[in-house]
Amino acid sequence: MEDPREWLRPAPDGSWPLEALLDGAPGLIFFVKDVQGRYVSVNDTLRRRSGAQHKRDVLGRTAAEVFMGDPGRRFNEQDVQTVRDGRELRDVLEMYFGPQGEPSWCLTHKIRLRNGTGQVVGLIGISRDVPASIERHEDFARVAEALSYMHEHHSRSLRVSALAARAGLSEDSFERLMRRVCHMTPQQFLIKVRLDAAVSLLREPNLSISEIAHACGYSDHSAFTRKFRSVAGISPQAYRERVRPVA
Repeated sequence: MEDPREWLRPAPDGSWPLEALLDGAPGLIFFVKDVQGRYVSVNDTLRRRSGAQHKRDVLGRTAAEVFMGDPGRRFNEQDVQTVRDGRELRDVLEMYFGPQGEPSWCLTHKIRLRNGTGQVVGLIGISRDVPASIERHEDFARVAEALSYMHEHHSRSLRVSALAARAGLSEDSFERLMRRVCHMTPQQFLIKVRLDAAVSLLREPNLSISEIAHACGYSDHSAFTRKFRSVAGISPQAYRERVRPVA
């Protein structure tokens, strides 16, 4: 019997069955790259979001060449860490910005790709959008109070144990339910709440970065900048300059 794993490998014409399967998956980016970080396979969602007209305009290029500026550099850094250092990325929360500076969120997963002899030949990954609305989930009511509390009190130091208690659950049960409803851990959801607030406040010219940091639950300017940069790929000041109205 033919090994079904052969179906995951490219056909003689260069097409990938898995790529074709994921072309129509909403809110999901799929890619395979070689050891130099060059795209070997991409689904149509990645092609559209890169602005390329055809997949062939993406293939053979690195992320830094396909996605200009900060996002491309961040993708390349992740690729190097994954291929060279063997650092698997699993459900890494990331924020990206649209043309008007509006934030969008995704969870990224990357692993090394090996051939039959165990040699690292590249990486494979997915990035799935965090749902903008979760209220329709059947279990939303069970975490609604805790989510509301995070939104209203994100400037405070919040413990998962206290949030779980608000939902009437143990920490483990609360985390499992948060993953099921929000596709994130409680810690990731709190980061999202805080940085969404920060993005809004950074449009206010009268507030300093330190004031925004404290308003969003960070102990100081440095802690806030490190977290913002790690999730968004740029500093809060760089984002502020990007969305500053032209006089």
